[in-house]
Amino acid sequence: MAQFTNLTSRVICLPVNDVDTDQIIPARFLKATDKNGMGDHLFADWRYNADGSPKSDFVLNKPESAGCKILLAGDNFGCGSSREHAPWALTAFGFQAVISTSFADIFRSNSLKNGLIPIVVDEETHKLLLDFIEEVPNAEFAVDLETQTLSYSHGSVKFAIDPFNKTCLLNGVDELGYIMGFDKEIAEFEAQLS
Repeated sequence: MAQFTNLTSRVICLPVNDVDTDQIIPARFLKATDKNGMGDHLFADWRYNADGSPKSDFVLNKPESAGCKILLAGDNFGCGSSREHAPWALTAFGFQAVISTSFADIFRSNSLKNGLIPIVVDEETHKLLLDFIEEVPNAEFAVDLETQTLSYSHGSVKFAIDPFNKTCLLNGVDELGYIMGFDKEIAEFEAQLS
């Protein structure tokens, strides 16, 4: 997993409530066992016409969305069935953070394990952020994981993240990588048992 410390990026707004994992990555793409190409299938049913051509009016297909690494989503993002492919698709597309008023627990957990930061803000802040992006479409937001702060030109807000996931993200390790970081201590303990 890539190390995450901070991020500054323009934002894509998709203020749709109750976006489920089947909308994020439709079930027909779940046969893949690795992340390669998953970004091409992100929001596939919303992004593409029946013939496979891109829908020009969908936000991810607009030229100004290129390179954006932060998604400002609606409430209850990532609900529905459990599938790790959902954060795979988001990160493969280039997203490193998603902002919402709430996330489904399993989606949130899968995101953190795959280097995608789910940032929860209250409804008032969420509305302020949406309004701000509408007024200043090319504005950038900054995410600082160390201080757990989301900032933009009109202010900043703190966000919560549990200490274990924060440590893993800051060090660029998954759960197994974290445990392997104690290799010396594990070897010493095992030697004492012999």
